[in-house]
Amino acid sequence: MFSVGIITVSDKGAAGEREDLSGPEIKKIITTLPAEVKLYEIVPDNKETISKKIKEFIDDKELDIIITTGGTGVSPRDVTPEATREVIEKEIPGMAEAMRRESLKKTPHAMISRAMVGIRHHSLIVNLPGSPKAVRENLTAILPALPHTLSKLKGDETECAT
Repeated sequence: MFSVGIITVSDKGAAGEREDLSGPEIKKIITTLPAEVKLYEIVPDNKETISKKIKEFIDDKELDIIITTGGTGVSPRDVTPEATREVIEKEIPGMAEAMRRESLKKTPHAMISRAMVGIRHHSLIVNLPGSPKAVRENLTAILPALPHTLSKLKGDETECAT
């Protein structure tokens, strides 16, 4: 069973001015894996706050997967990829590319997503866009690879080719 933390990045959500629909959508999808959501928080679009929360979820709470939603576009307040880049040790560009490829089937706006996926210690960090529809498209694209990725991060030494 993998432990999951969800971080919704939204100024209005953090201020209680907007209901978060994307965080609950992540929870619904991720629990189709052997995974349990342990923490869920809404934070404002602030690079330091986002980085600090990701580090807390990994370094202090030792969660296996951190999934963010929101802040991946090109608006001036969109800083989730920058916050993620500050805390990761390795990037996994193939997962982000797979998410964009899937979304491009639905909308040309997917090409402006700056979402990224990376590793900190033995945890996976996934940035998702902010809309529930984009959450479904993006998370569903990488869902089949998550159990294998996480088992490798946790030290599984079995050969991948067998």
